Amino acid sequence: MNAKLASRSGRLAGGWVVTAVFCFPIYLAVVNAFKANAQIKSDPLGLPNPFTFSNVITALSRPDHLIQTGLVNSVVITSATVALLIPLSSATSLWLFERSARVKGILTGIFALGLMIPPQVGLQPTVQVLKAMGLMNTYPGLVLVGISGGYFAFAVFVYVGFLHTVPKEILDSARVDGAGDLRVWWSIVMPLMRPATITVAIFVGLWTWNDFLGPLIILGPTQGQTITVAMYLSLGASAVSTDYGQVYAITLIAALIPLIAYLFCQREFVAGLTSGAAKG
Repeated sequence: MNAKLASRSGRLAGGWVVTAVFCFPIYLAVVNAFKANAQIKSDPLGLPNPFTFSNVITALSRPDHLIQTGLVNSVVITSATVALLIPLSSATSLWLFERSARVKGILTGIFALGLMIPPQVGLQPTVQVLKAMGLMNTYPGLVLVGISGGYFAFAVFVYVGFLHTVPKEILDSARVDGAGDLRVWWSIVMPLMRPATITVAIFVGLWTWNDFLGPLIILGPTQGQTITVAMYLSLGASAVSTDYGQVYAITLIAALIPLIAYLFCQREFVAGLTSGAAKG
């Protein structure tokens, strides 16, 4: 009994340590966003004393509106990427799920390559393709890159895993009643796969929101900035003496939108993760 209690206490302590490690950067961003720059340098771990909104106000009052523009661009690009990726990947997953085991295995291996190859490796040929298509330095070009490669492969894997929990009899009954493939996908499969859709939306949305190299190279600093590029440009303007209060304030502002989105979707997100792993 003592051994079991010690083991449980050890796992609990380990869990708290891991949680503290992951929460520590969040704590730093929150407390230091509301401190004066001098206090951040002297006591970065302490609570704000006095509490000030000057860092946030200064970040949002820039004459070039860099942060607001970055937030708007990030929202538009992330929303467009997720909105296009979900129907494409879910329809592909349904088609793949109903194929024979051999075809499914071959195509699954091909999709796995999209997860194994880092996106930075294919950035140069991607730029060449976008130039040939006339999509370089455009928002459609960046969105097109976002719905391809690893993001698409990840979404297909999540949807196929979730489809194993859907009774095949439901799909067969719908087809017997005369429903076509499009009707089966939209009216039956998509409502059932709502938790998987939320999971895909959260992961792909976060990856797109946090992407830095793609917007920096594909859009370019003069064409438009996402919030990550805006953070980089705002820091580059004060390279001689870094204003750490501004750094933490912009970081906090950039994290608020994805955090709020996650809080609204967290129940469906957990359901999607657990259901997708229930079978096969």
